[in-house]
Amino acid sequence: MTLTPHMKAQATALRDEPKLARLLSVLDGAGEETRIVGGALRNALLGQHVSEIDLATTALPQVVEERCKAAGLRTIPTGIDHGTITVLVDGTPFEVTTLREDVETDGRRAVVRFGRDFSHDAIRRDFTINALSLSADGTIHDYVGGLDDLIAKRVRFIGVARERIREDYLRSLRFFRFHAAYADGPLDAEGFAAIIVEREGLRTLSRERIRAELMKLLITRRAADVVEAMSQAGIFAHLLKTIIYPARLFKVMAIEAARNTPANALLRLAAICVAIPDDASALRDDLRLSNAEQTQLQNVGAILASLHAHPALDAAALKTLLFRHHRAAVCDALTLAHAISGPAPDDSDWMKAWDYLATAPVPKFPFSGADLMAKGLKSGRGLGDALKGLEETWIAAGFPDDPAHCEALLASAIAPLTIRA
Repeated sequence: MTLTPHMKAQATALRDEPKLARLLSVLDGAGEETRIVGGALRNALLGQHVSEIDLATTALPQVVEERCKAAGLRTIPTGIDHGTITVLVDGTPFEVTTLREDVETDGRRAVVRFGRDFSHDAIRRDFTINALSLSADGTIHDYVGGLDDLIAKRVRFIGVARERIREDYLRSLRFFRFHAAYADGPLDAEGFAAIIVEREGLRTLSRERIRAELMKLLITRRAADVVEAMSQAGIFAHLLKTIIYPARLFKVMAIEAARNTPANALLRLAAICVAIPDDASALRDDLRLSNAEQTQLQNVGAILASLHAHPALDAAALKTLLFRHHRAAVCDALTLAHAISGPAPDDSDWMKAWDYLATAPVPKFPFSGADLMAKGLKSGRGLGDALKGLEETWIAAGFPDDPAHCEALLASAIAPLTIRA
């Protein structure tokens, strides 16, 4: 398929980026060829942001190091056993990988040998849209129909889908993520069917690799469509122990759009997986969540339960939530409660409640145990109970912070305790 003038211009602009052009001039020539490959070219052709630029070269790793050293460029042997060297050009990293051919694979890792044929290197990649390459003279090379698929907005495995999947089972999850990010229409039928047949292989993947792919998937533009398809096909049963709620993700994404807020991966994970605090513990094991992430999701589950029981959106109730919980957890729980409820994504009451939670100052409890001890109470369990009771009284009074009101609350809390003493 013929490239549009805009796509040609985008490819040229990528190639002519000064730091990249300098590196190409260092590596190209004298019997060796180096090309821009993978996601950088794909995104450039689509007019999307390019964050990392990868290069493929016929030069062996030691040749890459020698040429870069002669040009005054620093190299880091990040994956030299597999032919990958990171080259720093004025502080910007570029990954340069010698052309490879798979010798043996087991579904998780591959034994490779170096090669000199760009077409062989392309054929060993996962999807057609990721197998394009751009040479220093501006030529775009397409050995597997990637341009047609890129323009048509579809994601397809290269060659026989089941063979590609068996080479690395992570490709099944990447298929869903790339479709959600770049494709329109339904999932490629052959690829989807192959993933379902080979889904048991997902159990061989590390928790860390699953987490990385799932969190990337959740922030794509069609995440809800793809999560629903994965759920219906039983894919999540091989990944997570929690129940999946695809319908909530559709609503959460609509709410994010109505608020004009960026995609929030942890919120979207909560949308599909969290109904009660215990779900966070299961997710920690399944996705290797950090302590902070697990705590956040546990709080979301607890707050969500309280919002189900008392769905009041008045300022006093919201202020209490802010005081008792972390702001981020309260905002996420409110979003989920909104998603589960009937109102539209742009419902004014829910929007106002979220705006309040997102911007209101968090109340600060103005008392401590020292204040009670200064009034004659002794340390111990009684002191803790008294402080807790004072906190409840302070909340019921509307979170006052003026000294006179606070002193009156303190006196009222101390009086019955003094009488009993």
